[in-house]
Amino acid sequence: MASAPSRPAQPKGATGCLVLADGTVIWGRGFGAVGDAVGEVCFNTAMTGYQEVMTDPSYAAQIVTFTFPHIGNVGANSEDVESVVEGAVGCVVREDVTEPSNFRSLERFQEWMEKNGKIGLSGVDTRALTRRIRQSGAPNAVIAHSTDGKFDIPALIQRAQEWAGLEGMDLAVRVTRAGQEDWEGGYWRLGHGYGRAAHDATPHVVAIDYGAKDNIFRNLVRAGAKVTVVPAKTAYDDIMALKPDGVFLSNGPGDPAATGEYAVPVISKLLAADMPLFGICLGHQMLALAAGAKTIKMHQGHRGANHPVQRVGEGWGETTGMVEITSMNHGFAVDADTLPETLEQTHVSLFDGSNCGIAVKGRRAFGVQYHPEASPGPQDSFYLFEKFVGGLG
Repeated sequence: MASAPSRPAQPKGATGCLVLADGTVIWGRGFGAVGDAVGEVCFNTAMTGYQEVMTDPSYAAQIVTFTFPHIGNVGANSEDVESVVEGAVGCVVREDVTEPSNFRSLERFQEWMEKNGKIGLSGVDTRALTRRIRQSGAPNAVIAHSTDGKFDIPALIQRAQEWAGLEGMDLAVRVTRAGQEDWEGGYWRLGHGYGRAAHDATPHVVAIDYGAKDNIFRNLVRAGAKVTVVPAKTAYDDIMALKPDGVFLSNGPGDPAATGEYAVPVISKLLAADMPLFGICLGHQMLALAAGAKTIKMHQGHRGANHPVQRVGEGWGETTGMVEITSMNHGFAVDADTLPETLEQTHVSLFDGSNCGIAVKGRRAFGVQYHPEASPGPQDSFYLFEKFVGGLG
């Protein structure tokens, strides 16, 4: 008989909890927004960049467990926001958030979380929670914060159990832009902030927004492109009417197979027209789907800023076999065993051997599973933007 779920008595002073679908209740101290939110619990191993993580649309409908114990102690600012649309619904941390200690801080992390409607839970054994996710997979759960410490635990358990989960869920429609936009921002420099895009720049890249991080567009600009961003469901004819030299397929949340129901037909037409394509994360997965491969839900996913990836495909010259330190955030992956003859595997994870890059043979189209714009290396992967933009014209 399976052991009963862990449901310890509520400790004195507990103002927050994480309630798993199996009935397990993890108590802690709530911060940020008051209320409750449902999502999939994952873990992220990065030591820095928590504000970028919390505002990454790829984390929509997810609750992030940070394995680094001190989260929030450098505060928050207006420059480290990746997107103003939906990101992670909440986070779980080990230590209480202290007063900020960083010259770029404009407000306390707790205040920023509250203002942005995100729920935090501190005082949790995050190592134990991470081990649980590694052993049993990412669970569905509800994170809750109440200043008076009163919770309807049976109702929260029921909500976690009734939530369908990420598999089969199209979330790109929730986080994409509402309309077309000429991208304005340039690359960030310390003491200068963000630069401005050159409107007369060539080549012209049309970026399909499935839940994009803004820093991707800044890196396309840095590589020399003019960028026009369009919503996730933009039709092929409308994309071509913009006269792009290349099309970028962005990152985003949810199940790629679900988003692919409307995205893959468009990408297939772009491939047939020999349009240069570059995909990151979800965009990489949908490029693979359009070329005939399949995607799978991962047991625990890859999320962090220290993931080693090796270049294995042909065409890298002296850099074949080189290892890049990358940033990752994905719970789905391209199934390498399903790659057709038309696709070449170009990158693999050195953690588990999973697919991290593809190139379409005979076409100017490639994608990577990781996030080169996050710069954990810090510049190991910028060549991908140069490769894409430099090959246009």
